[in-house]
Amino acid sequence: MRLSVRGFAIACGLLWAGGILFVGLIHLARPEYGASFLQVMGSAYPWFHGARSIGDALVGTLDGLVDGLVGGALFAWLYNLAARA
Repeated sequence: MRLSVRGFAIACGLLWAGGILFVGLIHLARPEYGASFLQVMGSAYPWFHGARSIGDALVGTLDGLVDGLVGGALFAWLYNLAARA
C-alpha cells in the first residue's frame, strides 16, 4: 500500500498547526495552560515566542503548518520508498 504524499503532508500540516493553535488560544485565556509546550515550540520555531497575543498564536500556527507539511511529505515519501523494497 502506498501513501499519497500530498494528502499525508496536508493532513499532518493541518493536524500539527491545529494543535498549536488550540494550545495557543487556550493559553491566552488561561496563561498557566500549555506554557511549557509553547516554550519548547518557541525554541524550535525562530519567529514564534509563545502565545502572548493572537498574532503570536497565528505565527506559531503558520510555523506548525509548514513544519507539518514538510515532515508529513518526508515521512510519506520514505514510507513509499521502503514499501517498494
